[in-house]
Amino acid sequence: MFLWFVAASVLVVLFVFDSPAIDYRFVVLGSVLPLVESITGHPLVLHTLIGSVGLLGGVMAATTGRRILRRQLLGVPIGSFVFLVASGSWTHTDLFWWPVAGLDAIGDGPLPEFDRPLALLIAMELAGLVALGWFAGRFELRSEGNRRRLLHTGRLPREHLR
Repeated sequence: MFLWFVAASVLVVLFVFDSPAIDYRFVVLGSVLPLVESITGHPLVLHTLIGSVGLLGGVMAATTGRRILRRQLLGVPIGSFVFLVASGSWTHTDLFWWPVAGLDAIGDGPLPEFDRPLALLIAMELAGLVALGWFAGRFELRSEGNRRRLLHTGRLPREHLR
């Protein structure tokens, strides 16, 4: 699963923040960053609330006095928070609340995002593809100028926002 997380993060940020200043490249990066843990086959810190909070704190600490960089990099923890919801990590209490709920959940059990029937995983990925198709149409990403702007600045055309 990849498109599901990309679409979820982009659409959640679009509808919640509705800001022309958000860098969607970093939001997407944050939403797929926890998938790196799939190399181990088990959920680790990026599947926990403290992992996303740590990313947020790290961005805030590292960008003190650098407002533009902060605005860009805030997309990473925002995307990782969306991942926690879209992956279903929040439904695994011991994992989501690690270490508060106990220390045993890290590295134990299957990854929440893949702990579903194959048919549901395929349906979710197809839903992500459809959502990204809607997004591309809504923001006229067939236009080279709009597409270039999104890829180079991470921003959407202002005139297409609410």
